[in-house]
Amino acid sequence: MLPSIHDASTEQTATVRPDLTLYALLELSRSTWLVTCLLPERDRMSKDSTPDGDGGALLGLLERVRTRAQQLTERPVKIVVIQEAGLDGFWVHRLLEANGIESHVVDPASIAVPRRRGRAKTDAIDGETLLRTLLAWSRGEPRVCVMVVPPPQEEEDARRVCRERAILLRERIRLNVRSYWLLCRPRRTNAGSPLFG
Repeated sequence: MLPSIHDASTEQTATVRPDLTLYALLELSRSTWLVTCLLPERDRMSKDSTPDGDGGALLGLLERVRTRAQQLTERPVKIVVIQEAGLDGFWVHRLLEANGIESHVVDPASIAVPRRRGRAKTDAIDGETLLRTLLAWSRGEPRVCVMVVPPPQEEEDARRVCRERAILLRERIRLNVRSYWLLCRPRRTNAGSPLFG
């Protein structure tokens, strides 16, 4: 006797298990990068950090978290990363995409925040809000945020020259003001009369 169509469909759904998703948030700062991860089938978020600008350390950290998630669930786990658009450019996004990690860059002004007065603002709250925004966006909820389309590499390189020039100008002004105040400000003696020099 041949098996019925109903039996075959239930067998197939029992053996085919979808991949799980590990959601990660990158908070890029000048000294360290904070990585907040939400493991599949878990409610708690884990936080780790890597040195600023170290792409290899970031990839290693994400791979360690993926391996831990695969050991816990015994199923393949894919990684989806979100980060805010900033002055670092899109090189981190390109690095992640080149290594097979799905990456999204969000416009920080598009994320809805409560407008109550006295709202607490901490990295933990911001990280949780951004991860929940990524979860809602991946479910297909409209207008939850605006994802930024990364410009071509050549266009980003052209922007970098202007940004680096602006940074150097601010640094020069800061150093000029500091040297002026160190060299030209009046010094006071113990008696209170100003002595120049």
